Amino acid sequence: MVKQTIQIFARVKPPVRKHQQGIYSIDEDEKLIPSLEIILPRDLADGFVNNKRESYKFKFQRIFDQDANQETIFENIAKPVAGSVLAGYNGTIFAYGQTGSGKTFTITGGAERYSDRGIIPRTLSYIFEQLQKDSSKIYTTHISYLEIYNECGYDLLDPRHEASSLEDLPKVTILEDPDQNIHLKNLTLHQATTEEEALNLLFLGDTNRMIAETPMNQASTRSHCIFTIHLSSKEPGSATVRHAKLHLVDLAGSERVAKTGVGGHLLTEAKYINLSLHYLEQVIIALSEKHRSHIPYRNSMMTSVLRDSLGGNCMTTMIATLSLEKRNLDESISTCRFAQRVALIKNEAVLNEEIDPRLVIKRLQKEIQELKDELAMVTGEQRTEALTEAELLQLEKLITSFLEDQDPESRLEVGADMRKVHHCFHHLKKLLNDKKILENNTVSSESKDQDCQEPLKEEEYRKLRDILKQRDNEINILVNMLKKEKKKAQEALHLAGMDRREFRHSQSPPFRLGNPEEGQRMRLSSAPSQAQDFSILGKRSSLLHKKIGMREEMSLGRQEAFEIFKRDHADSVTIDDNKQILKQRFSEAKALGESINEARSKIGHLKEEITQRHIQQVALGISENMAVPLMPDQQEEKLRSQLEEEKRRYKTMFTRLKALKVEIEHLQLLMDKAKVKLQKEFEVWWAEEATNLQVNSPAVNSLDHTKPFLQTSDSQHERSQLLSNKSDVNARKILPSPCPSPHSQKQSSTSTPLEDSIPKTPVSSIPLTGDSQTDSDIIAFIKARQSILQKQCLGSN
Repeated sequence: MVKQTIQIFARVKPPVRKHQQGIYSIDEDEKLIPSLEIILPRDLADGFVNNKRESYKFKFQRIFDQDANQETIFENIAKPVAGSVLAGYNGTIFAYGQTGSGKTFTITGGAERYSDRGIIPRTLSYIFEQLQKDSSKIYTTHISYLEIYNECGYDLLDPRHEASSLEDLPKVTILEDPDQNIHLKNLTLHQATTEEEALNLLFLGDTNRMIAETPMNQASTRSHCIFTIHLSSKEPGSATVRHAKLHLVDLAGSERVAKTGVGGHLLTEAKYINLSLHYLEQVIIALSEKHRSHIPYRNSMMTSVLRDSLGGNCMTTMIATLSLEKRNLDESISTCRFAQRVALIKNEAVLNEEIDPRLVIKRLQKEIQELKDELAMVTGEQRTEALTEAELLQLEKLITSFLEDQDPESRLEVGADMRKVHHCFHHLKKLLNDKKILENNTVSSESKDQDCQEPLKEEEYRKLRDILKQRDNEINILVNMLKKEKKKAQEALHLAGMDRREFRHSQSPPFRLGNPEEGQRMRLSSAPSQAQDFSILGKRSSLLHKKIGMREEMSLGRQEAFEIFKRDHADSVTIDDNKQILKQRFSEAKALGESINEARSKIGHLKEEITQRHIQQVALGISENMAVPLMPDQQEEKLRSQLEEEKRRYKTMFTRLKALKVEIEHLQLLMDKAKVKLQKEFEVWWAEEATNLQVNSPAVNSLDHTKPFLQTSDSQHERSQLLSNKSDVNARKILPSPCPSPHSQKQSSTSTPLEDSIPKTPVSSIPLTGDSQTDSDIIAFIKARQSILQKQCLGSN
C-alpha cells in the first residue's frame, strides 16, 4: 500500500501577442518547495484607500514556465505515473484550468508538429516500449474513450458515432455494485496489441469530440474526456493476475459567461461545464475536511467515474494550466486555489492482484472429483457399467509408464473406482505371465542353437576364414577409393561455396525488421515486411476520406474554389511543411534500409569465411594427422572482430529505422487530421454560399429576363458592393486576419477607388448553362474569387 497526497504541478501558457502579460515570478529553490507568486497592481480608479490584496503566493511540486516543452512535461509528470501502472497500481492524470489555458494541448497535444505530442501519445509509446522489453510476463492492453457532454456520457470509439446524430447514440450509464465499485454500461473496451493500434483509437476518438469556437478559444473542447488504458499482467504458470488502469482526463475549461458574452447553444454548454466543475470542487472540499461523513460523488457523472482517483485506490496527479495574461489573472488565481485544496487529499494506492478465476475453477473441480471418489470408496457403492475402450487404453498407458519409471517412490494413480483397480491387477498379471512364457522360449531356442553348432566341420571353418580374408581385402580397396573421392568432393565443395556467395551477393533480398541476432541465426533470411509497413502508411487516410466524402465527384467550379480555399488557408503552410518532413524521413528510411541490407550481406559473408576457415583447418589436420588448434589464429581473430563491428553497426541502424517508423506514422496521422479539418471547413463555407445563392436567386432571374446586358453604373456599383461585402465575410472565415488598426479601418471605409479597381463580374451578366446545380457552382465560385481578390488588395494596401 502506498499512501501519498495528490501531486500538483503548474504550467504557464505563453501569452498572445495582442494581450498584455501579467506580473508573476517563480521561486525554485532546491531546499524549499517551488512557489509561484502572482502580483495584482492596485487600480487608481478605486481610490487611494484600497485594501485589496496585491500579492498571491502558491506552492507546487514543480512549476513549468512558458518555455517548457512537451518532452519535459512527460518526463516529470506522466512517466512516474505510467511506471506505477506497469507495477500494478491505478493512476490518474487530469488537467484543470480556464478555457484556452492549454489543457488539451498538454493532455492530447498539437496537430502541427511531431514534437507537440501530448501526454497520451507519449504514454502509449512508453508503455508499449516497456512491454516489449519485459518478456517475463504476459500483458493484455485495452483502450476506452469516454466523453461527458452536457452531463451525458458517450462512447467516442463507437463506430456509429460518425453516421448517427448525438441524440440517437446509446448513452453510457453508471452502475454500482454492492461493494461500491463503478461499472460503465455501453462503454466498449478495444484491445490494442501494438502502439499503432492504440494511436489509431486515440485519433478516432479525437475526431468524434465536441469542439466549438468561443470568444476565448478558437477550438474549445465543450466536453470532459477520459482516455483510459486498462493493463493486465500475469506470469506464466502463476495463478495471480495484476490489473491496473490509467485515466488521462482532459477537463473542459471553465468560463465566465458575463465576460465572454456567449449565448444560445454555447451558453447551455457553458452552464453544464461550470456546474460539473462546481460539483468537482464540492467533492474536493469534502475530501479535504477530516471529519466529513458524506462525500457527494453522485452529484455529477464525472465525479462518479473518478471516485477512485479522488480519495481512493489511485496515484493521482493534477496539472494546473495557467494563462497569466492581465485579463485572466483572476481565473488563474482561482485555479491555483483549487490546486492547493486538491493537494490536501490523501490517496491509498493498493497493488491490484487477484487469483485467476479459471485456475480457481479447475482446482475446485478437481477437489470435487476427489471428494466424490473418497465418498464412493467409503460407502462401497460399486458401478455396474463396464469401462469404455478409451478408459481401458488410458489405464494401459498409465501401467506402462508406471513400470518404465525408475523412481522407487512413484505411484499408480487410478482413482477410487474399483473397476479400474481390478483391471490394473488383471493387466499386471497378464504382463507377468507373458514375460515367463517369453523367457522359457528363449532358453529352449538357445539350447537348440548350441546343439547345432557342435557338429561344425573343419572344412566349413576354412571356408569361413577364406571368406573373411577376402572381405578384408575388399574393405582396404574401398577405403583407398573413399579417400580419393573425399578429396575430390572437398575441392568441388569449395568451388560451389564460392559460386554460391557470388550468387547471394548479386541477388540480395530486402531486409527484414527484427532482432539482428535472430536474423543471423536464421542465415539472414529475407522477408519484405518492412517495405509493406511503409506502403501501408500511405493508405491509412483512405478510411477517413470515405467518412467525409473526399471521393465524391465535384464540378469544375467547386474544384477550383477548393484549390483557392486550400491555398489561402492558414494550415496550408503546416501541411506543406509536414509533407517535406515526411519526404525527408522516407528518403532517410530508404537509405537506412539499403545500409542494413549491405551490413547483413557483409555479416553473412564474414560468417561463411570463418566457417570455410574452420573446414580448411580440419581438413589440414586430417591429412597431416595433426590435432586441430583450440585457439583461433590471427586471421580468424581479424574476421571475428570485423563481424562484431558489423553487428554493432546493424543494431544501431536498426534502432534508428524503428524510431523513424514511429515518427512517420505520427506525421501521417497529423496530415490526415489536418486534411479532415480543411475539408470540413470548406464544406461549411460552401454550404453557406449555396444558402445565400438560393435566397438571392429570384432577383437574379428577373433581372436576367428584363435587362440581360444593360445596367446603369449606379446599380452595378451597388450590386458589386453587396457581393463584395458578403464575400468579404466569407473570406474572413477562410483566412483569419489580425484585428485592423483604427487607421486602417478608416482608410478601408473611405477607399472607394480601391474597391472600384477590383474586377467585378455582375451576377446578371454571367452566362448560365440551364442546369441548376452547375449554375449554382459557377455563381458561388465567382463570388468567392471576388471576395478573396478584394481581401488580397486590402491586405496589400
